[in-house]
Amino acid sequence: MGKKQFAGIAVTLSATLTALFFFYLPIEVGGQRAGNVPLLLINAGLLAVTASIMVVSVLIILTKKEYVKSHIATLVHFRHLMILMVKRDFVTRYRRSILGVVWSLLNPILTMLVLTMVFSQIFRFEIPGVSFAVYLLSGQLIFGFFSESTNNAMGSVLAASGTIKKVYVPKYIFPTTKVFSSMLNLGFSFLAFLVVFIVTGTTFHTTIFLIPIPILYLLVFSIGVGMTLSAVAVFFRDITYIYGVFLTLLNFLTPIFWPVSILTPRVYHLIHLNTMFHYVEYFRALALYGTIPGLWHNIICIGFALAALFLGLYVKMSQQDKYILHL
Repeated sequence: MGKKQFAGIAVTLSATLTALFFFYLPIEVGGQRAGNVPLLLINAGLLAVTASIMVVSVLIILTKKEYVKSHIATLVHFRHLMILMVKRDFVTRYRRSILGVVWSLLNPILTMLVLTMVFSQIFRFEIPGVSFAVYLLSGQLIFGFFSESTNNAMGSVLAASGTIKKVYVPKYIFPTTKVFSSMLNLGFSFLAFLVVFIVTGTTFHTTIFLIPIPILYLLVFSIGVGMTLSAVAVFFRDITYIYGVFLTLLNFLTPIFWPVSILTPRVYHLIHLNTMFHYVEYFRALALYGTIPGLWHNIICIGFALAALFLGLYVKMSQQDKYILHL
């Protein structure tokens, strides 16, 4: 099958699933049907497109096995280069810094102190069940990783233009290593989260040991978004400025420093269109409230992650041969 056949399957499947989800989507995902038809249709459409991308990607893997195997072999061949690039990013980040890696612990804590003072004392946001400091840092931890990783990945191909012009290197390696570099920083920031967690006397739940699950979902999602952005940035440099504005908007639309309880039911379900909402809430459910998200929450998080990854791989591989003309 060619691109047109796969595109036809994706469109047909999206339309079919949209109709199916419209009538059978659970209330906790789509909201009440009465008086909420436009929002329900948007939610159903978004989930349908995500599901269709996943299905078509699986079909491509099954029908293009040799093509997929060749790329996996290439990735394995360049694994040592990726490790070196991650190490280089980590060393460069703290070069000539007196405190060095300690800033990975201090930065989230200091930022949390400032925001806690502003939003818990001035604007008086009260978070039921946990301290505002822990609530804030948990959201900041997840969103900060996504913001940093995708921002760095977006300019990775442009920054490596000198290397790309001299030797052959798979272009998807550059955004991928940037995301893994940010994952390393996330590990240090998580230590800061644990410090605040203990100092504030927050109740410990054994479900905290399951937090690698939402972090893995977010890692895959960030790699996919990073690949797409890095490909677009080669041809359209203004995306770096547009994406900065988008991240600012997304930051305020994600419940990082404000509680979900202040939202009306209609706005609450509208916020479901924000992918980061699901990852932040998944992390908080495990770390702060001791609950394990249900099946639909996992399906949505996995769906967004895999759809972003497959879309990023497609965009990257279909356009990478044209990079040399624009670098």
